[in-house]
Amino acid sequence: MTTPGPADHTDSKAEPGKPAEPADQDGPDQSSEEKGTQREEAPPQRAWDTLRDITRHAPASARFTGRNSGVVAGEINGNVTKTEYHYYGSSGPTRTSGEVPADELDRLALTFVTEDTPFEELVERLRKERVLVLTGVPFTGRRTAALMLLRRAGATPVHAIDRETTPGTLLEQIQKGGAPGHVLCDLVTSREEPLRETHLLSLHDHLLKHDGHLVITTGLRPWTEEDVRTWSWTAPKTEVLLRSHLERAVGEPTAHRLLELSETRTFLTRAHQPREVVAYVHQLRRFVQGEIQEDALGEKTAELLDEQVREWFEADEDTLHPREKAFLIALAAFDAGPYALTAELSDLLFQELQATADSGRPKAVPVFGTHIGNRLRTARARPYPAQEMTEWGPVEQLKAEFLDSRTAFVLLREVWTGHPSARPALVAWLGKLIVDGRPFVRTRAAATVGALAFTDLPSAMALVIEPWALSRNPQQRVGAVSALALAHRVGAPNILRITDSWTASDDTKRSWVGIRVQGLLGAERPREALAALRVQARKQYDPDKPGPLENEIAESVELLLLSEESEDVLSEVLRTLDDHRSVFQISVAGFLRACGHMAEETPDLPLVLLTYRQARLDGTPAAHGIPRLWRSALGDPAFTTEALDVLRGWILASDRDDATSWALADLLPKLADDTTARQRIEHLLRTVRGDDGGPRPAAADDLLTALHRA
Repeated sequence: MTTPGPADHTDSKAEPGKPAEPADQDGPDQSSEEKGTQREEAPPQRAWDTLRDITRHAPASARFTGRNSGVVAGEINGNVTKTEYHYYGSSGPTRTSGEVPADELDRLALTFVTEDTPFEELVERLRKERVLVLTGVPFTGRRTAALMLLRRAGATPVHAIDRETTPGTLLEQIQKGGAPGHVLCDLVTSREEPLRETHLLSLHDHLLKHDGHLVITTGLRPWTEEDVRTWSWTAPKTEVLLRSHLERAVGEPTAHRLLELSETRTFLTRAHQPREVVAYVHQLRRFVQGEIQEDALGEKTAELLDEQVREWFEADEDTLHPREKAFLIALAAFDAGPYALTAELSDLLFQELQATADSGRPKAVPVFGTHIGNRLRTARARPYPAQEMTEWGPVEQLKAEFLDSRTAFVLLREVWTGHPSARPALVAWLGKLIVDGRPFVRTRAAATVGALAFTDLPSAMALVIEPWALSRNPQQRVGAVSALALAHRVGAPNILRITDSWTASDDTKRSWVGIRVQGLLGAERPREALAALRVQARKQYDPDKPGPLENEIAESVELLLLSEESEDVLSEVLRTLDDHRSVFQISVAGFLRACGHMAEETPDLPLVLLTYRQARLDGTPAAHGIPRLWRSALGDPAFTTEALDVLRGWILASDRDDATSWALADLLPKLADDTTARQRIEHLLRTVRGDDGGPRPAAADDLLTALHRA
């Protein structure tokens, strides 16, 4: 297998509504014509290597088999876009200031859960210090926790303070309220107005004098002085919350039965916010009452996810900074990928978003930012160590993935269709990623475009896929191939129609892309794919020189012969082998290329020979078809030398693997169908040398004996 070469680069700027154009960055002294010529001469990645990268690095929802199996994207899109019901909004009643009703405190206390939380410790801290600052991710129950802390400390009634109150005016607001308990939710701090120790000391003195208590809630990274002590609040486990609410709503026996439902078990596999648990309990009550069926419970979880993603991108900069929104988008593209890489490339997207928002503003990214734990909690994701496959073998990486595997697609759909002003930045960013030197990055960029194509095919084609397909840069053209293949994998419409149209096109670049996609998707319909390739091969045929796309057609035949449908492909190839010289050439060339690949788990067992061995055991037509193609290759002057070279590789492999030796010993006599063919094979077996001119392999004598005995 070959390794992709160094990355080219694309221009990061794109006008709104227009696709990014490939940039020329070869050097200031070269003319555009010279640079374009050099780019055209750069060899594109081989089709087999593209398939390898897709297989290794595509997201789990688009693992590649060459078939459209209607996976996550279709399920999510179908569920989320149905009628929406919103049984929750903010974490509690919205009020500017005033006393919290006593019945609200009592109601919250009935279902409040302290298990697996530092609640008891925080109560003691509140009683001692009078002022408590709770930090945490939005919608994790900070407000409810604050009210329950005050209630447990005996600080009732509770006065809610306007969230627009600044740290400097907080004491003044408390002095106005006569209640012993005070709560300020989502205190807004800034570099200019941080929460200082002096603020807390003055608050402590006043509250101690008047026997009062105050709880302040804020985000994960409030602007505070170093001496200000904060306490992190995280929600109890989803299962604990759900059980508590269910037992209160329907009683313990029914709650136990509901917890055993398949949809409920699925719900519990994902970490949910308290408000989402409350909404799900409402649905479960409707299920118990016979108002809805069990499948509606699954639709509800999709609605909850949709609502969360929408809130992320509707939030203002104080609530969620654009840099963190860029990280969310990057995590959607690189879900379950290395965290450091995701963070690195999210900053690249942040720069593009900055340029879109204000083109005159210099691009700048803070060198140090949010802690990984805080950032992933906000994204509702988790870090975990795992091996990542690279060009240099597997390496240990710290990866990050959304807790809900559906999040990535929903998020990309929301950004692409709900926030069109972000498209120029997103298109420019993807244009850079698709020419990155790392196969993982390129594959995920293509998979992201595939998800966008599922959501809005015309826009994805116009802004991304077609510009890549028509680019001078071969990496972008390969990116268009991967994007179309992965778009089909997740259920995007009309991809096969586009592929057939482009394959037959007179535009060489479009046809190049279409031909490559036929190889990746053709296993789904081998007869149609091979027919399209044959038509283009006839158009390309010139008896005096190879056609410009002949090599690409052969590579697609190669992939089809190595696909899961190799038996059907082989049958179709043999059926039309002698129809036309152009068809013969692409069939034999593709076959010989396929013969050069070894099984990944057994590196000395050729894949085609493995197919032949299995066909012999099963008695399938491939047991006769593979020898026929070998005879055609050995007997044709245009392919004899290449065929003997491939066969030499098989002989060397048989010296290292018994299974290969057995299969080859069975195959060789079937290739010697006439005197000339027998003499060629005998000569090869007598003269073959080991790698790098080493001694003749011992297996050659065994194979020669098998040939003579036949």
